[in-house]
Amino acid sequence: MAVRAMNGSAILRCCTASPPIAAIRCCLHQYKAVQFHRCGHSTKLGVSIFQRNCNQVISVGSRNVAIRKYSVQSLVDTVMEELESLRQRGRVRASNKLELKSSEELLENKSGKRMMQKGLLLEFKKDSERVLLAVAQKPDGKKNWMVSDQNGAMTSIKPQQITFIVPGVENFDHTEISDFVQRAQSNLDPTLLEFAWIELLEKNKSVRVEELAEMIFGSAEPLESYCAHLLLSKDDIYFTVLESKGSFSVYGPRSDVQVEELLRRKHAKEAAENELKEFVKLLKSAREMPSHSKPAKSSWRTEEKIRHRIESLEAYAIDDCRNDDQKKTAGMILKAMGLAKTASTAVGLLIDIGYFPVHVNLDLLKLNIRTNYPEEILAAAESVLSESPDLDKVDRIDLTHLKVYAIDVDEADELDDALSATRLQDGRIKVWIHVADPTSLVQPGSMIEREAMKRGTSVFLPTATYPMFPEKLAMEGMSLKQGKPCNAVTVSVVLHSDGSIAEYLVENSIIKPTYMLTYESASELLHLNLEEEVELRLLSEAAMLRLQWRRGQGAIDTSTLETRIKVTNPDDSEPLITLYVENQADPAMRLVTEMMILCGEVIATLGSCNNIPLPYRGQPQSNIDTSAFSHLPEGPVRSSAIVKIMRAAEMDFRKPIRHGVLGLPGYVQFTSPIRRYMDLLAHYQVKAFLRGDSPPFSAGQLEGMASMINMNTRVVRKLSNSSLRYWIIEYLRRQPKEKSFSALVLRFIKDRVVSILLMEVGLQASVWVSVGVQVGDEVKVKVEEAHPRDDILTFKEVQGI
Repeated sequence: MAVRAMNGSAILRCCTASPPIAAIRCCLHQYKAVQFHRCGHSTKLGVSIFQRNCNQVISVGSRNVAIRKYSVQSLVDTVMEELESLRQRGRVRASNKLELKSSEELLENKSGKRMMQKGLLLEFKKDSERVLLAVAQKPDGKKNWMVSDQNGAMTSIKPQQITFIVPGVENFDHTEISDFVQRAQSNLDPTLLEFAWIELLEKNKSVRVEELAEMIFGSAEPLESYCAHLLLSKDDIYFTVLESKGSFSVYGPRSDVQVEELLRRKHAKEAAENELKEFVKLLKSAREMPSHSKPAKSSWRTEEKIRHRIESLEAYAIDDCRNDDQKKTAGMILKAMGLAKTASTAVGLLIDIGYFPVHVNLDLLKLNIRTNYPEEILAAAESVLSESPDLDKVDRIDLTHLKVYAIDVDEADELDDALSATRLQDGRIKVWIHVADPTSLVQPGSMIEREAMKRGTSVFLPTATYPMFPEKLAMEGMSLKQGKPCNAVTVSVVLHSDGSIAEYLVENSIIKPTYMLTYESASELLHLNLEEEVELRLLSEAAMLRLQWRRGQGAIDTSTLETRIKVTNPDDSEPLITLYVENQADPAMRLVTEMMILCGEVIATLGSCNNIPLPYRGQPQSNIDTSAFSHLPEGPVRSSAIVKIMRAAEMDFRKPIRHGVLGLPGYVQFTSPIRRYMDLLAHYQVKAFLRGDSPPFSAGQLEGMASMINMNTRVVRKLSNSSLRYWIIEYLRRQPKEKSFSALVLRFIKDRVVSILLMEVGLQASVWVSVGVQVGDEVKVKVEEAHPRDDILTFKEVQGI
């Protein structure tokens, strides 16, 4: 049984049907009255159902019909009586012309393509996003037509652009298009399609636009037909196109299952769109807040749906989307915010809402650097500090009587090495290189050792340090501490007068560091030449002997300027930047460097003499003839030229290989086991030899581990370099625009473009210089552009200063 309200607002149905659409079919829907305007007059029918059972009140037209416990048939009869009453009063014109045909009948009976002629009202596709109404005016060539669209513009269109020809229209006035469109839009009610779909699905019928208009509006007049077309063209739930040719289409109702699935998707999409709108409101609100009031980063992660979106945006910002969903989500957020879909735009947005600090280190996020430790590792570290016995306690030699100097940068947290010296009765100098002994606490294969291997190295950035070992374990259990007994591995060396090694010994020891000095304070003590610090002078003398000896063995001096930056409160928008420029030829730095190189030579010699697999390092000289660079000024200019032609370092795990740049027959890095995992591996191997045990790792195992460690080390080096450069550029950006800097010309790049070394900053850059400037000259430059986020830094030569 069906009740159709022609020229009205709905088709009411109540019938039996099989699940799952039965619930829909047996439900009388409530919706607004729809008013149709046609030919200068209007007709209106309002049908409202206020309850979902038969115990209801139905309003039809201007009358209320009370129904109490009526049967479905009684309800339908009542509605039909009201409709008949309205018909008699001329307010509703019922149509009995509708005959629903099968799709086969429709295809057989279609009248063919309507010929184009002047005055036809048609819909055409203007572009990929716009569809307009227009009136055909005149042919434009063989197939195209000139049309006047709803905006008053004349346009030539192709036949394939036409999406619908409004039936029953001739000689339409294009000035009335806007009014026609407005009336059509006001008459659209998508709920009408649902009722038509129910009836057509039950009868397994297909339908054309005019027939649907007759069915739901009671008329196939131009306005109603266009309304039906608009409903069908915008519908993606109830109907599908069975056949389409030009502007002619036949539609069929989708199955119950399809409609249910499409409705589910639609509701899910609407829910997601609403959630996106709410999220965008949060973003806009946070963006407008002052810096001190913005939400904490953690607050964006409390709710799952918000966390998913903010993490998608973060992944998009650092080019690390794990799947297409994250990329799509981030794109929708940026579009909803009216922003371009770029990583830099996402970064800017996250900074604006306070999720990222102004100076966020993107490389730190992109490279997935480990910055925190899992709880189980921290618990294991606590256990080591409280329980681990010293396996080498009985073999340790007591060297607490020695004066011990630990020299490092002023902000060093982990102190790996320290030095002692004395002059023997025969006049030779004996030095001790004391190296922290983390292997006394962490055994190979332990949870902490495996975590250190994954990290490969401590990470030192201007803004923070991320240690290879848990910080408490490194600081309290491993690091050398002033005035306290500390476990160490001590390498003692007696030097010949020419700086070569006369004797050496490697032992487990206990030391008590006397002084913790910075390079600056150590250099000052050396300059003062105090009698009570004779040991420090001996260390400096030994360092000079070693340097001279290595140069005699072909060593190449590559010392230059080295820049360090310390950033205080890096999350602030204007953090404090402290810049240090250190000359590697400085006496204190030269002293420490030479002693570390000496230790590496001794360990390589020990390994070679006793067949110990170790990470031996070498670097071929590539037949470098340093005399070819003698015309260049000694220092950074000459070092820079030599470094440009040096070959990459090499490694062997079975025997030493020559390190030509250092001028050594063999070399092993050994002095930073708290900071570098490869140094730690060397300690495991040497410590096993000192105990009389077999090495824990074979040469093959060392090689496999080194491959992974060196890869991690390269990543960390890349991060450290990019972070340092960012903060140097930020430092320069803050300098007064008129400030000039001294720069040393290192070499010519092309034409008048030269490579320079900024002496006050320790940074290499390029600049265009005037005619007459030569390599080794000092020029004055000033910053032209400095944008750290975009890695832009340009200089301009300043003349006449």
